[in-house]
Amino acid sequence: MASTSTPATVLLKREKVAHRVHEYAHDPRAASFGAEAVEELGERLGVFPEQIFKTLVVSPADGKLAVAVIPVPATLSLKAVAGALGGGKAVMADHTAAERATGYVVGGISPLGQRRRLRTVIDVSAEQWDRVLCSAGRRGLEIELDPHDLIRLTGAVVAPITAGP
Repeated sequence: MASTSTPATVLLKREKVAHRVHEYAHDPRAASFGAEAVEELGERLGVFPEQIFKTLVVSPADGKLAVAVIPVPATLSLKAVAGALGGGKAVMADHTAAERATGYVVGGISPLGQRRRLRTVIDVSAEQWDRVLCSAGRRGLEIELDPHDLIRLTGAVVAPITAGP
């Protein structure tokens, strides 16, 4: 396997944040990167799918890209994330723009260690867990950490940003 050093893991080490890195063999044919992480890590680590978070890049009405971090099984509410960012509308960002802004490839975008730190909104459900997982900055690489450390290091707003029940 490749090195587990990414800008996200370097940031966590530099900030002396307790975390664990989990690696699995990414299947390039996987239809969903988040579902693949749940399938590969959920049972092995004894975590619920709702503890594994995906990072989505959005483009609010102001045109400044932002990041939404939600549980893998959930669907993002674009209206809710726009509201949390102080605007009325948002759309999913273009993949090329997301990769250029974060320095990561789609499917491996981490909320941590981005090329340009984007405004971040983390779904309120993260606070119910003592540990969550999110991308470490590469497909097949996840970071396990305290959600409060994730919130602090990203400077995130915490809000209900998922759609439906």
